[in-house]
Amino acid sequence: MPGDHVLVSKSAYGYRIPFTHQVLLPGDAPVRGDVVIFDSPEDGVRLIKRVVAVGGDVVAVRGGNVVIDGQPRHQSSHTMEHYQRGMVRLNLEHGGGPDLLPVRVPPGFVLVLGDHRGNSKDGRFFGFVPIEALYGRARGVFWRTSTGPTWQPL
Repeated sequence: MPGDHVLVSKSAYGYRIPFTHQVLLPGDAPVRGDVVIFDSPEDGVRLIKRVVAVGGDVVAVRGGNVVIDGQPRHQSSHTMEHYQRGMVRLNLEHGGGPDLLPVRVPPGFVLVLGDHRGNSKDGRFFGFVPIEALYGRARGVFWRTSTGPTWQPL
């Protein structure tokens, strides 16, 4: 949510030389469901989005719901999607945003989407994000503007 403060693991995808994309020690590869921080490929604004597809996946988006290799990520409810890191609640109050025809994610890239699909400028607009552009993985919300201190794992 706007105004949330999140705990970020900047070493999740490797240790880097500060202010560069040069990796000193490799980390984990991003997986579907990770919430990542990166700069927008369009204008450099820092963004936080969810990885919905990784290199090699054939991904499509229909009505805001992700389909990977022909298998929908949602179950009976169109507001919940299943990823490796667990179930994700979507906000579809403004619709699902633009659809994405099936496309293969190139190796070394990820597709990111916002959980508020109808109100998110995400990979459907700016394309795939290179893995080396990911600053880190968000672990959880520790401060919510509306309620104060909290812990909500992402």
